[in-house]
Amino acid sequence: MTTVPAFPADFLWGASTAAHQVEGNNVNSDWWQREHGHLPGAPVEQPSGDAADSFHRYPEDMRLLADAGLGAYRFSVEWARIEPERGYVSRAMIDHYRRMVATARDVGLTPMVTLHHFTNPVWAARAGGWHSDEMPELFARYVEAALPVLDEVELICTINEPNMVSVLADPEVGFPAAGLPPGVPAVTERLIRAHRLAVERVRSAGAQAGWSVATQAYQPLPGAEAVAAEYGRSREDVFLEAATGDDWVGVQAYTRTKIGADGPLPAPADAERTLTGWEYYPPAIGDGIRNSWKLNGTPVYVTENGIATADDTRRIDYTTGALNAVADCMSEGIDVRGYLHWSALDNYEWGSYRPTFGLIGWDPVTFERHPKPSLAWLGSVAQRARAEVLS
Repeated sequence: MTTVPAFPADFLWGASTAAHQVEGNNVNSDWWQREHGHLPGAPVEQPSGDAADSFHRYPEDMRLLADAGLGAYRFSVEWARIEPERGYVSRAMIDHYRRMVATARDVGLTPMVTLHHFTNPVWAARAGGWHSDEMPELFARYVEAALPVLDEVELICTINEPNMVSVLADPEVGFPAAGLPPGVPAVTERLIRAHRLAVERVRSAGAQAGWSVATQAYQPLPGAEAVAAEYGRSREDVFLEAATGDDWVGVQAYTRTKIGADGPLPAPADAERTLTGWEYYPPAIGDGIRNSWKLNGTPVYVTENGIATADDTRRIDYTTGALNAVADCMSEGIDVRGYLHWSALDNYEWGSYRPTFGLIGWDPVTFERHPKPSLAWLGSVAQRARAEVLS
Protein backbone atom coordinates (compact mmCIF):
# COMPACT_ATOMS: atom_id res chain seq x y z
CA MET A 1 0.00 0.00 0.00
CA THR A 2 1.41 3.35 -1.00
CA THR A 3 -1.50 5.75 -0.53
CA VAL A 4 -3.67 6.82 2.39
CA PRO A 5 -7.39 7.41 1.76
CA ALA A 6 -9.26 10.53 2.77
CA PHE A 7 -10.32 11.05 6.38
CA PRO A 8 -12.93 13.41 7.85
CA ALA A 9 -11.95 17.05 8.34
CA ASP A 10 -12.30 16.76 12.14
CA PHE A 11 -10.26 13.55 12.37
CA LEU A 12 -7.57 13.99 15.04
CA TRP A 13 -3.98 13.38 13.93
CA GLY A 14 -1.17 13.22 16.45
CA ALA A 15 1.48 11.27 18.33
CA SER A 16 1.85 9.89 21.84
CA THR A 17 4.41 9.52 24.61
CA ALA A 18 4.46 8.34 28.23
CA ALA A 19 6.05 10.28 31.07
CA HIS A 20 8.43 7.64 32.39
CA GLN A 21 9.60 6.78 28.90
CA VAL A 22 10.61 10.31 27.86
CA GLU A 23 10.80 12.63 30.90
CA GLY A 24 13.79 11.16 32.69
CA ASN A 25 14.67 10.92 36.37
CA ASN A 26 11.33 9.79 37.72
CA VAL A 27 13.09 8.72 40.90
CA ASN A 28 9.95 8.38 43.01
CA SER A 29 8.26 5.87 40.69
CA ASP A 30 8.16 2.14 41.22
CA TRP A 31 9.70 1.57 37.80
CA TRP A 32 12.78 3.65 38.70
CA GLN A 33 13.18 1.63 41.88
CA ARG A 34 12.64 -1.59 39.93
CA GLU A 35 15.28 -0.58 37.38
CA HIS A 36 17.82 -0.10 40.17
CA GLY A 37 17.00 -3.30 42.03
CA HIS A 38 15.22 -1.66 44.97
CA LEU A 39 11.88 -3.35 44.23
CA PRO A 40 11.21 -6.89 42.98
CA GLY A 41 11.03 -7.31 39.24
CA ALA A 42 12.47 -8.91 36.16
CA PRO A 43 15.96 -7.55 35.45
CA VAL A 44 16.25 -4.79 32.86
CA GLU A 45 18.98 -4.24 30.31
CA GLN A 46 19.51 -0.61 31.34
CA PRO A 47 17.78 1.97 33.55
CA SER A 48 15.77 4.89 32.17
CA GLY A 49 18.12 7.60 33.51
CA ASP A 50 17.62 10.93 31.77
CA ALA A 51 15.43 9.30 29.09
CA ALA A 52 14.86 11.93 26.37
CA ASP A 53 14.90 14.78 28.93
CA SER A 54 11.45 15.70 27.70
CA PHE A 55 10.64 16.97 31.21
CA HIS A 56 12.61 20.06 30.19
CA ARG A 57 12.45 19.85 26.40
CA TYR A 58 8.73 19.28 25.87
CA PRO A 59 8.20 22.72 24.23
CA GLU A 60 10.59 21.76 21.43
CA ASP A 61 9.00 18.33 21.07
CA MET A 62 5.54 19.85 20.78
CA ARG A 63 6.66 22.45 18.26
CA LEU A 64 8.19 19.75 16.08
CA LEU A 65 4.87 17.87 15.99
CA ALA A 66 2.86 21.01 15.28
CA ASP A 67 5.26 22.33 12.66
CA ALA A 68 5.05 19.00 10.84
CA GLY A 69 1.29 19.39 10.55
CA LEU A 70 -0.01 17.15 13.34
CA GLY A 71 -2.85 18.40 15.49
CA ALA A 72 -2.65 16.49 18.78
CA TYR A 73 -0.22 15.30 21.44
CA ARG A 74 -1.01 12.57 23.91
CA PHE A 75 1.21 12.61 26.98
CA SER A 76 0.94 11.31 30.52
CA VAL A 77 1.28 13.00 33.88
CA GLU A 78 3.36 11.18 36.45
CA TRP A 79 1.54 10.21 39.65
CA ALA A 80 4.91 9.81 41.42
CA ARG A 81 5.76 13.45 40.69
CA ILE A 82 2.37 14.85 41.66
CA GLU A 83 2.12 12.77 44.87
CA PRO A 84 5.72 11.77 45.72
CA GLU A 85 4.71 10.84 49.26
CA ARG A 86 1.31 9.59 50.36
CA GLY A 87 -1.02 12.53 50.90
CA TYR A 88 1.50 15.17 49.79
CA VAL A 89 0.64 16.93 46.52
CA SER A 90 3.38 18.89 44.79
CA ARG A 91 2.07 22.25 43.64
CA ALA A 92 5.19 22.71 41.54
CA MET A 93 4.47 19.51 39.59
CA ILE A 94 0.82 20.47 39.13
CA ASP A 95 2.07 23.75 37.65
CA HIS A 96 4.58 21.90 35.47
CA TYR A 97 1.91 19.77 33.85
CA ARG A 98 -0.41 22.76 33.54
CA ARG A 99 2.36 24.45 31.55
CA MET A 100 2.57 21.41 29.32
CA VAL A 101 -1.14 21.64 28.56
CA ALA A 102 -0.85 25.37 27.91
CA THR A 103 2.17 24.89 25.66
CA ALA A 104 0.36 22.28 23.59
CA ARG A 105 -2.52 24.68 23.05
CA ASP A 106 -0.18 27.58 22.30
CA VAL A 107 1.52 25.67 19.47
CA GLY A 108 -1.79 24.44 18.07
CA LEU A 109 -1.96 20.90 19.46
CA THR A 110 -4.97 19.33 21.13
CA PRO A 111 -3.69 17.80 24.38
CA MET A 112 -4.83 14.31 25.34
CA VAL A 113 -3.71 13.60 28.90
CA THR A 114 -3.18 10.12 30.33
CA LEU A 115 -3.36 9.86 34.11
CA HIS A 116 -1.68 6.48 34.56
CA HIS A 117 0.83 4.96 32.14
CA PHE A 118 2.18 1.86 33.94
CA THR A 119 4.03 3.61 36.78
CA ASN A 120 3.00 4.12 40.42
CA PRO A 121 4.56 6.12 43.24
CA VAL A 122 7.02 3.95 45.11
CA TRP A 123 5.05 4.46 48.34
CA ALA A 124 1.98 2.95 46.66
CA ALA A 125 4.01 0.04 45.29
CA ARG A 126 5.43 -0.74 48.73
CA ALA A 127 1.89 -0.76 50.12
CA GLY A 128 0.91 -3.45 47.61
CA GLY A 129 0.16 -1.47 44.46
CA TRP A 130 -2.75 -2.93 42.50
CA HIS A 131 -2.73 -5.93 44.84
CA SER A 132 -4.10 -3.62 47.55
CA ASP A 133 -7.84 -3.14 47.98
CA GLU A 134 -7.33 0.56 48.67
CA MET A 135 -5.58 1.25 45.36
CA PRO A 136 -8.73 2.34 43.45
CA GLU A 137 -9.53 4.96 46.08
CA LEU A 138 -5.91 6.11 46.21
CA PHE A 139 -5.96 6.50 42.43
CA ALA A 140 -9.25 8.42 42.58
CA ARG A 141 -7.75 10.77 45.17
CA TYR A 142 -4.78 11.38 42.89
CA VAL A 143 -7.13 12.11 39.98
CA GLU A 144 -8.88 14.73 42.10
CA ALA A 145 -5.51 16.29 42.94
CA ALA A 146 -4.62 16.38 39.24
CA LEU A 147 -7.86 18.06 38.14
CA PRO A 148 -6.19 21.52 37.88
CA VAL A 149 -3.94 20.02 35.18
CA LEU A 150 -7.00 18.94 33.24
CA ASP A 151 -8.62 22.35 33.07
CA GLU A 152 -9.69 22.90 29.44
CA VAL A 153 -8.42 19.44 28.40
CA GLU A 154 -11.22 17.67 26.55
CA LEU A 155 -9.80 14.14 26.20
CA ILE A 156 -8.61 12.30 29.32
CA CYS A 157 -7.29 8.73 29.34
CA THR A 158 -7.64 7.33 32.86
CA ILE A 159 -5.38 4.26 32.61
CA ASN A 160 -3.17 3.14 29.74
CA GLU A 161 -3.38 -0.53 28.83
CA PRO A 162 -4.98 -1.83 32.02
CA ASN A 163 -4.72 -5.34 30.61
CA MET A 164 -0.93 -4.98 30.63
CA VAL A 165 -1.05 -3.46 34.12
CA SER A 166 -2.89 -6.59 35.26
CA VAL A 167 -0.24 -8.82 33.68
CA LEU A 168 2.56 -6.76 35.19
CA ALA A 169 1.04 -7.08 38.65
CA ASP A 170 3.27 -10.14 38.79
CA PRO A 171 6.66 -8.46 39.41
CA GLU A 172 8.57 -11.24 37.65
CA VAL A 173 6.79 -10.61 34.36
CA GLY A 174 8.37 -8.31 31.79
CA PHE A 175 6.78 -7.26 28.51
CA PRO A 176 6.26 -10.60 26.74
CA ALA A 177 6.08 -10.76 22.97
CA ALA A 178 3.86 -13.84 22.85
CA GLY A 179 2.06 -16.15 25.21
CA LEU A 180 0.71 -13.25 27.25
CA PRO A 181 -0.23 -14.34 30.80
CA PRO A 182 -3.89 -13.86 31.74
CA GLY A 183 -3.31 -11.23 34.38
CA VAL A 184 -4.47 -11.22 37.99
CA PRO A 185 -8.29 -11.33 38.34
CA ALA A 186 -8.41 -9.28 41.56
CA VAL A 187 -6.13 -6.67 39.98
CA THR A 188 -8.39 -6.52 36.93
CA GLU A 189 -11.38 -5.84 39.20
CA ARG A 190 -9.50 -3.06 41.01
CA LEU A 191 -8.41 -1.48 37.73
CA ILE A 192 -12.00 -1.40 36.47
CA ARG A 193 -13.16 0.15 39.74
CA ALA A 194 -10.34 2.71 39.60
CA HIS A 195 -11.29 3.57 36.03
CA ARG A 196 -14.93 4.11 36.92
CA LEU A 197 -14.05 6.30 39.88
CA ALA A 198 -11.74 8.33 37.65
CA VAL A 199 -14.38 8.67 34.92
CA GLU A 200 -16.77 10.18 37.47
CA ARG A 201 -14.20 12.78 38.49
CA VAL A 202 -13.08 13.58 34.96
CA ARG A 203 -16.65 14.06 33.78
CA SER A 204 -17.37 16.29 36.76
CA ALA A 205 -14.62 18.55 35.41
CA GLY A 206 -16.35 18.69 32.02
CA ALA A 207 -13.96 16.43 30.09
CA GLN A 208 -14.48 13.28 28.04
CA ALA A 209 -13.12 10.15 29.70
CA GLY A 210 -11.93 6.81 28.42
CA TRP A 211 -9.10 4.34 28.79
CA SER A 212 -6.82 2.63 26.28
CA VAL A 213 -6.56 -1.12 25.75
CA ALA A 214 -3.72 -3.08 24.17
CA THR A 215 -5.41 -5.23 21.55
CA GLN A 216 -3.65 -8.33 20.26
CA ALA A 217 -5.47 -9.21 17.00
CA TYR A 218 -6.16 -12.78 18.10
CA GLN A 219 -6.64 -14.84 14.93
CA PRO A 220 -7.79 -18.46 15.37
CA LEU A 221 -6.76 -21.22 13.05
CA PRO A 222 -9.71 -23.28 11.74
CA GLY A 223 -11.20 -25.21 14.63
CA ALA A 224 -9.54 -23.03 17.30
CA GLU A 225 -12.24 -20.35 17.49
CA ALA A 226 -13.33 -21.34 21.01
CA VAL A 227 -9.72 -21.44 22.21
CA ALA A 228 -9.09 -17.93 20.84
CA ALA A 229 -12.29 -16.60 22.39
CA GLU A 230 -11.32 -17.98 25.80
CA TYR A 231 -7.74 -16.77 25.45
CA GLY A 232 -8.81 -13.22 24.60
CA ARG A 233 -11.49 -13.02 27.27
CA SER A 234 -9.30 -12.18 30.29
CA ARG A 235 -6.48 -10.57 28.30
CA GLU A 236 -8.48 -8.08 26.25
CA ASP A 237 -12.27 -8.44 26.12
CA VAL A 238 -13.07 -7.76 29.77
CA PHE A 239 -11.26 -4.42 29.51
CA LEU A 240 -13.00 -3.47 26.29
CA GLU A 241 -16.37 -4.39 27.79
CA ALA A 242 -15.58 -2.13 30.74
CA ALA A 243 -15.40 0.80 28.28
CA THR A 244 -19.13 0.49 27.54
CA GLY A 245 -20.75 3.82 28.29
CA ASP A 246 -17.47 5.76 28.31
CA ASP A 247 -17.09 8.85 26.14
CA TRP A 248 -14.45 7.11 24.03
CA VAL A 249 -12.06 4.17 24.12
CA GLY A 250 -8.43 4.05 23.07
CA VAL A 251 -7.44 1.12 20.88
CA GLN A 252 -3.75 0.22 20.61
CA ALA A 253 -2.21 -2.45 18.42
CA TYR A 254 1.16 -3.44 16.98
CA THR A 255 1.00 -7.04 15.78
CA ARG A 256 -1.22 -10.12 15.64
CA THR A 257 -1.36 -13.36 17.62
CA LYS A 258 -2.42 -16.52 15.85
CA ILE A 259 -4.16 -19.06 18.08
CA GLY A 260 -4.08 -22.81 17.57
CA ALA A 261 -5.70 -25.65 19.47
CA ASP A 262 -3.13 -25.31 22.27
CA GLY A 263 -3.00 -21.51 22.42
CA PRO A 264 -0.81 -18.81 20.85
CA LEU A 265 1.55 -19.74 18.03
CA PRO A 266 4.91 -18.16 17.16
CA ALA A 267 5.13 -15.99 14.09
CA PRO A 268 6.13 -17.85 10.93
CA ALA A 269 9.87 -18.33 10.61
CA ASP A 270 9.97 -16.30 7.41
CA ALA A 271 7.89 -13.39 8.77
CA GLU A 272 9.41 -9.93 8.90
CA ARG A 273 10.00 -8.94 12.52
CA THR A 274 10.38 -5.59 14.20
CA LEU A 275 13.02 -4.62 16.76
CA THR A 276 10.73 -5.92 19.52
CA GLY A 277 10.61 -9.32 17.83
CA TRP A 278 6.96 -8.90 16.85
CA GLU A 279 5.62 -9.89 13.46
CA TYR A 280 5.32 -7.00 11.02
CA TYR A 281 1.54 -6.83 10.57
CA PRO A 282 0.04 -3.40 9.82
CA PRO A 283 -3.65 -4.54 9.71
CA ALA A 284 -3.57 -5.43 13.44
CA ILE A 285 -5.14 -2.10 14.37
CA GLY A 286 -8.19 -2.92 12.28
CA ASP A 287 -8.73 -6.16 14.21
CA GLY A 288 -8.49 -4.25 17.48
CA ILE A 289 -10.94 -1.56 16.40
CA ARG A 290 -13.50 -4.12 15.23
CA ASN A 291 -13.26 -6.16 18.43
CA SER A 292 -13.69 -3.04 20.55
CA TRP A 293 -16.69 -1.83 18.56
CA LYS A 294 -18.32 -5.27 18.79
CA LEU A 295 -17.92 -5.38 22.56
CA ASN A 296 -18.76 -1.81 23.58
CA GLY A 297 -19.96 0.36 20.67
CA THR A 298 -17.91 3.23 22.11
CA PRO A 299 -16.28 5.85 19.82
CA VAL A 300 -12.64 4.97 19.13
CA TYR A 301 -9.38 6.86 19.12
CA VAL A 302 -6.29 4.97 18.01
CA THR A 303 -4.13 6.11 20.92
CA GLU A 304 -1.05 4.05 20.00
CA ASN A 305 0.09 2.34 16.82
CA GLY A 306 3.54 2.07 15.36
CA ILE A 307 6.61 -0.03 14.75
CA ALA A 308 10.03 -0.46 16.33
CA THR A 309 12.49 -0.17 13.46
CA ALA A 310 15.74 1.48 12.47
CA ASP A 311 14.46 1.72 8.87
CA ASP A 312 12.19 4.74 8.63
CA THR A 313 10.89 3.65 5.23
CA ARG A 314 9.41 0.59 6.93
CA ARG A 315 7.79 2.88 9.52
CA ILE A 316 6.09 4.81 6.74
CA ASP A 317 5.02 1.61 5.00
CA TYR A 318 3.67 0.12 8.24
CA THR A 319 1.74 3.27 9.10
CA THR A 320 0.31 3.46 5.59
CA GLY A 321 -1.05 -0.07 5.99
CA ALA A 322 -2.40 0.72 9.45
CA LEU A 323 -4.18 3.85 8.24
CA ASN A 324 -5.78 1.89 5.42
CA ALA A 325 -7.05 -0.58 8.02
CA VAL A 326 -8.46 2.32 10.07
CA ALA A 327 -10.16 3.72 6.99
CA ASP A 328 -11.68 0.31 6.23
CA CYS A 329 -13.17 0.22 9.74
CA MET A 330 -14.66 3.67 9.24
CA SER A 331 -16.16 2.62 5.92
CA GLU A 332 -17.89 -0.19 7.82
CA GLY A 333 -19.62 2.40 10.02
CA ILE A 334 -17.32 2.27 13.05
CA ASP A 335 -16.91 5.63 14.77
CA VAL A 336 -13.13 6.21 14.71
CA ARG A 337 -12.20 9.78 15.60
CA GLY A 338 -8.42 9.99 15.56
CA TYR A 339 -5.03 8.37 15.08
CA LEU A 340 -2.11 9.06 17.45
CA HIS A 341 1.13 7.42 16.43
CA TRP A 342 3.43 5.63 18.87
CA SER A 343 5.55 7.35 19.41
CA ALA A 344 6.48 10.97 19.07
CA LEU A 345 10.01 10.25 20.30
CA ASP A 346 12.34 7.32 20.48
CA ASN A 347 11.97 6.36 24.12
CA TYR A 348 12.72 4.04 27.00
CA GLU A 349 10.98 0.79 26.14
CA TRP A 350 10.76 -0.56 29.70
CA GLY A 351 14.26 -1.94 29.91
CA SER A 352 16.08 -0.78 26.80
CA TYR A 353 16.47 2.06 24.31
CA ARG A 354 17.13 -0.31 21.42
CA PRO A 355 13.54 -0.57 20.06
CA THR A 356 13.09 2.77 18.29
CA PHE A 357 9.43 3.67 17.73
CA GLY A 358 9.80 7.43 17.35
CA LEU A 359 8.99 9.93 14.66
CA ILE A 360 11.77 11.95 16.29
CA GLY A 361 15.20 10.67 17.26
CA TRP A 362 17.61 12.39 19.66
CA ASP A 363 21.26 12.41 20.65
CA PRO A 364 21.81 10.55 23.97
CA VAL A 365 24.51 13.02 25.07
CA THR A 366 23.26 16.42 23.90
CA PHE A 367 19.54 15.52 23.56
CA GLU A 368 19.49 17.33 20.22
CA ARG A 369 16.30 16.34 18.39
CA HIS A 370 16.47 14.69 14.97
CA PRO A 371 13.08 14.55 13.23
CA LYS A 372 12.79 11.57 10.91
CA PRO A 373 11.24 11.61 7.43
CA SER A 374 8.27 9.72 8.87
CA LEU A 375 7.31 12.78 10.94
CA ALA A 376 7.11 15.01 7.87
CA TRP A 377 5.30 12.23 6.01
CA LEU A 378 2.63 11.74 8.69
CA GLY A 379 2.20 15.50 9.02
CA SER A 380 1.70 15.76 5.28
CA VAL A 381 -0.91 12.99 5.41
CA ALA A 382 -2.79 14.94 8.05
CA GLN A 383 -2.52 18.21 6.15
CA ARG A 384 -3.55 16.62 2.87
CA ALA A 385 -6.54 14.92 4.45
CA ARG A 386 -7.74 18.21 5.91
CA ALA A 387 -7.17 20.06 2.66
CA GLU A 388 -8.95 17.48 0.51
CA VAL A 389 -12.02 17.47 2.72
CA LEU A 390 -12.16 21.23 3.12
CA SER A 391 -11.45 22.08 -0.54
